[in-house]
Amino acid sequence: MKKWISILLAVFLLAGAGTGAFAQENAPEIQTPHAAVMEVSTGQILYEKEADARVHPASVTKIMTILLTFEALESGEISLEDQVVTSARAKSMGGSQVFLEEGEVQTVETLLKCIIIASGNDASVAMAEHISSTEEAFVQKMNEEAARLGMENTHFVDCCGLTDSSEHYTSAKDVAIMSRELLYRFPQVTEYSHIWMEDITHVTRQGSSTFTLTNTNKLLRSYDGCDGLKTGSTSLAKFCLSATARRDGIRLISVVLGAPDSKTRFSEAGNLLSHGFSMCSIYYDEEMGEPGAAKVKGGKADLVDLVYEDEFSYLSTTGEDFTQIKKELVLEEDLDAPVEQGQQAGTLVYTLNGKKIGEVPILAAASVEKADYSYCLGEVFDSWFL
Repeated sequence: MKKWISILLAVFLLAGAGTGAFAQENAPEIQTPHAAVMEVSTGQILYEKEADARVHPASVTKIMTILLTFEALESGEISLEDQVVTSARAKSMGGSQVFLEEGEVQTVETLLKCIIIASGNDASVAMAEHISSTEEAFVQKMNEEAARLGMENTHFVDCCGLTDSSEHYTSAKDVAIMSRELLYRFPQVTEYSHIWMEDITHVTRQGSSTFTLTNTNKLLRSYDGCDGLKTGSTSLAKFCLSATARRDGIRLISVVLGAPDSKTRFSEAGNLLSHGFSMCSIYYDEEMGEPGAAKVKGGKADLVDLVYEDEFSYLSTTGEDFTQIKKELVLEEDLDAPVEQGQQAGTLVYTLNGKKIGEVPILAAASVEKADYSYCLGEVFDSWFL
């Protein structure tokens, strides 16, 4: 439910924001042709440059592969301890790889590290085959997920971005969308994406050997708060990056696609992150209080306790005065029995300078059954003799 509240809040903010909210005029000048900056909790776009153009994403493609892997873990379809056998096809992948051998066995967690840290194409294909039997079937899932997320300018052909097909494309905004989905639903991904170096062990018929995974994201060491997410580069895509950083409770994503060189990719992504952080402030209501109780008509109890569905936060990109935020508790006068636990009984409405900025649903904390004839008779009996 928290996910949907966040999405609705993002839609509200974007619908009410003027062009000045993006502060394009104050953004740093960048050479990269395609870029976007997004705040994660709301999904609000803070900056964009040719962000809907369809371009090749190179290994940034793997963000979707990682997302589907975490979804499979969440559903119980796979586990981190699963043993994955490397196929001949997975071994044959060129480009960035961790040099898996045919028949080599690694756990899902090790392959996740190989994909996230070292951008292994071989590890990506091995994971895709483990989840969906074939890479082709997995890619179909990737495209279905992209459609579900509203990624209108995206189509995948493979799971790792190695292809040079013109049918494999995405946009800076769509990369931000899938990056946000990954970070918002599975924040534990940063436990892997922040690792700079880690050793894995290859065990094959030729014996055992150690291989060092080295992170391709140099912002991890040069930008305060950066803990992910994914790089990519090919001669076709040039230099790409979806970077994320967290400061003062605010998490941003900075996407750059088609940068002319690696140094520009990192410096401009960092500059855009700094621009985003300079625009953002978040209000958290730490004193929501208690919503109390609601009267119940015709129930086996006269009152039912109430709870807030979630906490409240509001993202500002215009330097608004949060001391002017007001809130109003709006409750239904009476609830008719039966009352179901989780049934909405009101809202806590927030306004700023007379404009509604959001609300939190208020829910029944328990169920209340409807009072039937036998219950009413018992109540009468008790009142007479007690």
